[in-house]
Amino acid sequence: MINECDESTELRQEMAVWRNRFLRLLDRSPVPTAISRPDGLLVIANPEFAELWGSTPGRIRDSNLLDLLVSTDEDSLLKLTEGLRHGRRSRYPIHVEWNAQGSTRTGRLTVEAVSDEVISSTLLLAFLHVDSVAPGMEPIPAHTLSPLEARILTLVASGATSALIARSVGLTADGVNYHLSRLCRALKVPNRTALVAKAYVLGFLRPTSWPPAAQEVR
Repeated sequence: MINECDESTELRQEMAVWRNRFLRLLDRSPVPTAISRPDGLLVIANPEFAELWGSTPGRIRDSNLLDLLVSTDEDSLLKLTEGLRHGRRSRYPIHVEWNAQGSTRTGRLTVEAVSDEVISSTLLLAFLHVDSVAPGMEPIPAHTLSPLEARILTLVASGATSALIARSVGLTADGVNYHLSRLCRALKVPNRTALVAKAYVLGFLRPTSWPPAAQEVR
């Protein structure tokens, strides 16, 4: 006979494995994604979501979706409220706008209520589809690096590994590698060595500073 305690331990271990897998996938998703409580309080946000506000997942956590995003789409908000009240599992697209580091952006927030036998209460899974610009594919002109990108770039230039950068900026190593791939793609270079070299040429990094430092915006 299998011991019930052993079954419980095995179930918890399996849940932990799947949770870690999910978080790694979430970190690497190019779509801004967040999970919140029904009252809007963020539980988890991926790097693409946090970067829209020039932040990191760890810093933006515990913010509220209702503070970050503004919507005048009263009909959609009413449908979402009613759906949550009656336990429906439909998807609710809502037109929203927000301030993205000094400029107003617009998009569509798709919200879906999720729960199962493991989750004791309903959570909201939210995807943010940004208007006009494909998430994660924006061009990066000189002096317009986000604070997160600038920090990652200076750490790479100093010789830090992805693991060390991850601890410094509050991401996973996969999340750091995603941002490095995005920067390499935007600057059209094949690897991080070429990325650092081109960053100095383009003026992203101060040529006379050590440890490396991002160039101040003029």
